[in-house]
Amino acid sequence: MHDLDVVLERLQDRLGPLEGDPQPLSGGITNRNFRVRLDGSEYVVRLPGEQSSLLGIDRTAERLASEAAARLGIGPQVFPAANGCLVTAFIEGRPVAGREPAELATELAAALRSFHESGVELPVRFAVGELLQQYARTVGERGRALPDGYALAVSVAARVGAAVGNVEARPCHDDLLAANIIRSRGAGRLMIVDWEYAGMGDPRFDLGNLAVNNDFGDADEERLLSAYYGGDPGDARRSALKLMRVLSDAREAAWGVVQGVLSELDFDFDDYAREHFERLRAAVADPDFEEWLAGAGG
Repeated sequence: MHDLDVVLERLQDRLGPLEGDPQPLSGGITNRNFRVRLDGSEYVVRLPGEQSSLLGIDRTAERLASEAAARLGIGPQVFPAANGCLVTAFIEGRPVAGREPAELATELAAALRSFHESGVELPVRFAVGELLQQYARTVGERGRALPDGYALAVSVAARVGAAVGNVEARPCHDDLLAANIIRSRGAGRLMIVDWEYAGMGDPRFDLGNLAVNNDFGDADEERLLSAYYGGDPGDARRSALKLMRVLSDAREAAWGVVQGVLSELDFDFDDYAREHFERLRAAVADPDFEEWLAGAGG
């Protein structure tokens, strides 16, 4: 357990005296986050959740990705910390909501491409098929049975992987929920936060993950792809994006399953998993799914 008082004591040696009481930040369902004021400046201190490595989280990769995002101007400044804690500048602003992520598709495409092409080498891979196997082992080791939909998720991951083929592994975010996209106050700059699932993987997953998590329609996806690739993306890339949306739901469903076993937080992870399994089944049952599989390799 990371004791906040111990962390703050160490931070005060580097960043100055604590002013006021730390304020818990809501919204996270893996870690504990606090807004703190030290010597006139405000920071966010993240205390990592217990057993978070079993979720596929690598804290060194998170820090390296966060630092790279800060250098690119798409993430807050990162400050030295220890023991897996992450300390960043507090950004005055708010998470995007509703239609905002879709409306910001062009700007988000540029931000993601800059990160994908940053050249930062992260010490962990992100591959959904491997992650599902890891989650299944964790559930089994704790004496729990996998739900019926899990085999479908594994099968979908394999089929999508075969259809889209391999691309050069690039640094990716892999968790592009609306809550992780911040519009800063004042200048209105776009910031991407919460890089804890960052790893070397397929940049197309970031595009599909962003699209499905933020309810992009076909026109939104077209703007995202056109901005990311710098022109007409072509049918193969359109199909790959659709498949990555499906793959994202396979990952989210499995994540809900393993969190239901590991987490002690007051959150209905079983319902979260059910919701994504249902969406996964609906996507696979759609006749378009087979067309996307056939068209993604074109």
